[in-house]
Amino acid sequence: MPVSGTDELFWGHPKGLIFLACTEAWERFSFYGMRALLILYMVQELLLPGHIENVAGMAALRSGIESLTGPLSTQAFASQVFGIYGGMVYFTPLIGGLIADRWLGAKKTVMVGIILMTLGHFAMAFEVTVLVALTLLVLGSGCLKGNIAAQVGQLYPKSDEARRTRGFTIFSTGINIGAVIGPLVCGLLAQVYGWHVGFGTAGFFMIVAALTYFAGIRHFATEQPLATSREPIPPLEKSERQMLGLIGIILAICAFQFLAFDQMFNVGLIWVSSEVDLVTALGSVPAPWFSSLDSLSSVLVVPFLILLWRWQAKRDREPDDLGKIGIGAAVMAASVGSLALGSWLAGSDGVSMIFPLIAFTLSGVSFMWTWPTVLALVSRRAPAQINALMMAIAYLTIFVSGIGSGYIAGYYEAMGPTGFWIMNSLIAMTGACIMFLFGHRLNQAMDRLENPSS
Repeated sequence: MPVSGTDELFWGHPKGLIFLACTEAWERFSFYGMRALLILYMVQELLLPGHIENVAGMAALRSGIESLTGPLSTQAFASQVFGIYGGMVYFTPLIGGLIADRWLGAKKTVMVGIILMTLGHFAMAFEVTVLVALTLLVLGSGCLKGNIAAQVGQLYPKSDEARRTRGFTIFSTGINIGAVIGPLVCGLLAQVYGWHVGFGTAGFFMIVAALTYFAGIRHFATEQPLATSREPIPPLEKSERQMLGLIGIILAICAFQFLAFDQMFNVGLIWVSSEVDLVTALGSVPAPWFSSLDSLSSVLVVPFLILLWRWQAKRDREPDDLGKIGIGAAVMAASVGSLALGSWLAGSDGVSMIFPLIAFTLSGVSFMWTWPTVLALVSRRAPAQINALMMAIAYLTIFVSGIGSGYIAGYYEAMGPTGFWIMNSLIAMTGACIMFLFGHRLNQAMDRLENPSS
């Protein structure tokens, strides 16, 4: 049942929304703050002689990965580990949703997730437990990510679509605030006081997230009793199966640009740290700060995109969903291309900071042009009886791109920065070209399946 309509804080929204939004803000602060440090920490310290021997399980992990890839350099191995971690974070929410739906309920599952992530963040402060930490963070994120968003929806009656949408907007703002501030604070502290202080700070704010969640738990909606059995999903009609096939093709095309996007936070931060002149009159800029620039631009671009699409709609020129995704892919190609241009034009002092500033700004713009559109398309087109499942499956696109970007990162040292970034720009542009060439036909095919008589 939704909470009482009198249980409100401001703007007519339930108090529970504020606690959930703040919980997610602090959790994302921790998650993105830690992620911004991870690849640099591995390359610059953890995987070097004198340190890598201290990490429990690292030798077995390296042996397992190299049995598939062949011998890897420190950078290539670090990128593989980072890619696996980044990909698995978007795979485990499927399991977390199943646990909540079948056994524990959303509240208990989120509590488990918070505890696992808190332990994981603090375990990052010790070399011996780094792999344990990453495992805990992956499992904890799986328990928390989808289920805390589900609790936002439970605060509102199904009939109140407008207020529910505004509530999710407030909730998403909390995510973006945490994603911007986390890398700024953790990156600065890691540069001034050392890696473990940066990781410890991420852990501290995970405790703040836990306290916020537990403080607001009485304001959350009462969950329905868990069903002991489930009605079988009605078999899909032929047209619905065909629709799923088309959605799968679209998600596969989107993987091209997300491969390039994920590379920004993998090799991209390594490149910034080693190739870019980060010295300013006020001191050296921490490389993790560029992760915040991506998040910040994704927030600031939203009003512009809304106004642009409204202006285009009035003139009957607004692109359809696949057209927007294609534009986002082209912007991503330009983002990565600016890194290639910076490497090509680099002088004796290194690459000018203007190039990563442009690149990480454009990557945030690309993400907002693409990802909300992908979610909207899947939500609108997927058959009703498996709509929620398909929304979760959409996140597997990022799982695949995370794993894939780790593999592609292994070519960085052999190709050199300029060639490597040109390759990634071409990968993103391939997705854009496919969408521009075939997107209209895919849209028409989906329209015919939904309206066979038209």
